[in-house]
Amino acid sequence: MKTPGEVLREGELEKRSDSLFQLWKKKRGVLTPDRLSLFPAGAGARPKELRFHSILKVDCVERTGKYVYFTIVTTDRKEIDFRCAGESCWSAAITLALIDFQNRRALQDVRSRRERAAPAAPPAALAARAP
Repeated sequence: MKTPGEVLREGELEKRSDSLFQLWKKKRGVLTPDRLSLFPAGAGARPKELRFHSILKVDCVERTGKYVYFTIVTTDRKEIDFRCAGESCWSAAITLALIDFQNRRALQDVRSRRERAAPAAPPAALAARAP
């Protein structure tokens, strides 16, 4: 089972800025089982974290000669554009980690619903089963 701090992938990718000129800015990405952290080029700066519980999907994957372009869509319908070197497979790694996260969360939801729906055993029944 994957631990939350486990690094699944690390390396360079570029994020399109929200500014008027929409420049591509290089980031160091760190992918873990529950988030994508983006570290700016400057040392000591805090990373931006995209937690998987706030990501809806990875969309619009397009390959050109040098880059793969993809968009992360958040649960509030915000779109964040990325590009990476064609052979780096960032979009696939993020998609697989997101699916794994969503599957784990769905299993937890099912388990918690079952626990709430199951009637509690009366104390006398528990005592009768004790060795």
